[in-house]
Order: sequence, then C-alpha cells, then structure tokens
Amino acid sequence: MPRLDDALWRDIMGYLRAKHGPICRQWFEQLEPDKFDGGLLDIRTETAVQQAYLQSRCREQFKEAAQQSTGKLVTVRFVHGDEPGPEATPAERNGDSRAGATVLSDDLVLQPDYSFEQFIEGPNNELAFALAQAVADRPAKAYNPLFIHGGVGLGKTHLLQAICLRILDGNPAFNIVYVSCEKFTNQFLECVRGGDFAAFRHHYRDADMLVVDDIHFLSEKERSQEEFFHTFNELHQQSKQIVLSSDAPPGEIPGLTDRLVSRFNWGVIAQVNKPSYETRVAIVRAKAALQGLEVPDEVAAYLAKRFEHNVRELEGAICTVSAHADFLGQPMTAALARKAMGDPGVEPSGRVTLQRIIDVVTDFYNVKTAELQSRRRHKSITEPRQVCMFLARQKTNLSLEEIGGHFGGRDHTTVMHSVQKIEGKVEEEPSFRAQVEQMEQRVEAALV
Repeated sequence: MPRLDDALWRDIMGYLRAKHGPICRQWFEQLEPDKFDGGLLDIRTETAVQQAYLQSRCREQFKEAAQQSTGKLVTVRFVHGDEPGPEATPAERNGDSRAGATVLSDDLVLQPDYSFEQFIEGPNNELAFALAQAVADRPAKAYNPLFIHGGVGLGKTHLLQAICLRILDGNPAFNIVYVSCEKFTNQFLECVRGGDFAAFRHHYRDADMLVVDDIHFLSEKERSQEEFFHTFNELHQQSKQIVLSSDAPPGEIPGLTDRLVSRFNWGVIAQVNKPSYETRVAIVRAKAALQGLEVPDEVAAYLAKRFEHNVRELEGAICTVSAHADFLGQPMTAALARKAMGDPGVEPSGRVTLQRIIDVVTDFYNVKTAELQSRRRHKSITEPRQVCMFLARQKTNLSLEEIGGHFGGRDHTTVMHSVQKIEGKVEEEPSFRAQVEQMEQRVEAALV
C-alpha cells in the first residue's frame, strides 16, 4: 500500500500547529502516517485511547490539514492495532457487540492528557489524588464507592479519567462505563420510552467499573434515582468498582433520597479544594508543556494570580495568551498576557460571570454552592444566597428568571425580593455595606 510522503506529513503537522494550535499535544509527535490510498489517509496511534480521542475531537482539523497540504480531497482515519474496517461501529471496534443501541453509547471521551502523571498534586487535592490512585491500582478492593467532590474546574474529571486510563493501560479488556449523570438520566428515559429497558440495565449492570461525572444531576429526579439505586446495588454486590464525582458531598446534594446518600457514604469521600498559588503556577507550566509551550515565569505568575478558583479557566487562558503571541508574532510576556486577557481598561460589569460571584460569596461566607441551591432558609444560607442574587443583578446581564433558575429554580419574584432586601440592608447597616463592597471588589479583582 502507498504511504504518505514524509515532507507532506511534516506539512500537515505544521499546518495543525499554525492553524489549530490549541488542539495540538506533545504526544502528536508519536503519530505516524500509515496508508494513503484512494483519498483515505490512515494515521496510526500508539494507544486505543489516543485513537478514540482523535477520532472524536480532532478528525475535522486533521482532514483540513491533509487537504490543504496535499491539495486533494482527503478523508482521515485514525487506526490502532488491527483496524476492523471503515464500517465498524465504535462499540465493535472495542469488541463490545452488546452496545449496539446508539442511545446507550457513552458520551465522555477519555483524554490522553488526563493521566495521574499529568495531575498536579498539592495540599488542596492530595487525599483525593491518593485515593484515586489506590482505586486504579486495586479496583473494587480499595475503596468502593469512591466519591470525589469539589467546585467547578478543580480537577475532579481529571482524577476520574486518570483512574480509567491507568486501568485500561494494564487491562484494555476491562469494561468501563464512563458517563455523565445527565447522559445516564437521558438514556434511562429514552430506553423507557422505547421499550428497551432491558438493554439499558444490561449496559450498566454488566460493567466492570461504573464512573459517573456530576452525580448531583440526580437531584429531584425520582425515577432516575430509583434506577440508579438498583444499578448501584447490583454492581456493589458483584464487587464492581463505582466512582462518582459531584459539586457537593452526598448529604448536601438537594433532593437526593436518604438511601442514595447512605449508599454514597458506604465507601470513602474526598474533597478537592481550590489550589494554592504555588500549585496554580505548577499547573500553568504543566498545561503549557502538554502543548509544547514554554511559559515565562512572569506570565505563569500573572495567570496564577488572576485565576484562583478554576483550573479549567487557567488552561483556557494559556491557549488565549499563546494564540495572541502567535498572531502578533511577539514573545509571550506579562504585558502581552494582560492585553490578551483584556487588562487594563476593560469595563468589569460586562464580563463578570455568575460562577465568579458564587465563588466569591461562598468563600466569604464559608458555605457550599449546593447549600445556596437548596431549600434551606436558615439565615446562614439565605443571606449569602440573597447577596449572590443581588450581585448577579448588578454585575451581569442575566434576567431575574435566569438568576432564580440557578438557585434551586426560584422564580423572578423571589429574586426581586432578595435584591430589594440586600439593597435595604446595605443602606441601613454600614458594616454590612462594607462587607458587600468587599465582595464586589473580589469579584472584579479577577478581571484586573
């Protein structure tokens, strides 16, 4: 079979780095052109995880690069091992003839970057990191279930995927079902409507390990909770590993039945907190290295100070700064990073996000996000909830309905009442006004 010319392959990879830099990873250097015949370019990967990731996330970019470099209509396929053929389904390629129903396909793709080796350990996550490694090394024998909780963008998904990657590295035939809780509930309802409920149970209860991201999505969903309860019991009785992640610990997920809370507490619970400054600097360097980038110390320090609460935003900022440097043809400096991030001279009010407000308020009052979304009416919860609504009304363009929807589905009249109450208290109590102003400054500090 004919193979792609080495010079053309270099052109393809060069085009990807120039036009689609954010998707490029260091391990792309391990990819090799295999067969090039009849307009079909086979690109060989080192692992099945790389193959699945590229096919799902990068196929169009590689196809564009191949067409631009060859000047021909080219389609791209990623291969690993003995490729079954272009007509094979993803389930068949994995040797799983049972997962034929499209509705039961897993929606979460493992990212090769999300390994334990690429996870930056710090005081904020060392327990969760150690427990995740123990589960990966001895599934269903160490801690079962493993329940990891923490705020958005702090590394929960990374740990879940690292467990999967390590197990599959040692045992590729290990049957892992890795799914978001939203996908689980949607699949359940679709299978009930379609009358194929047996296939749903077969898919989940025959797994060697069930990994569910954002299990708090079960909140208030009675039928889905009932089904997950029985699925959990079946797997646990068979000594199959269960790994769950959530924004809050089991007892603080609103609308979760007591028996599910009890089941989730059977194993071990670990929290992931926001990283320290030193850990954030290390994260910047590690994330940049994955893309083959060298970030100067001053840029790493600036980004680590600017993004305190969300590692995912930190990773996005690296891509933004790198793209600006490439576009302008300038070296990566702190001044360029500030310009790429919109600093200075940017009006904060149009850029504040609701999540940023929640992060600041929950940190100030030392409460959990899940408590703000619950039905609890204790002053320790109602006041920070009302402050969130007040700041959201002042600092964002969200409607009253959108704000209320985020806090447990409250209606617009509740939001109006909360805003008016905080306005009145700010006018009447100087000490409270100072607290609110302090929170406002913290909210806007992220934009400077």
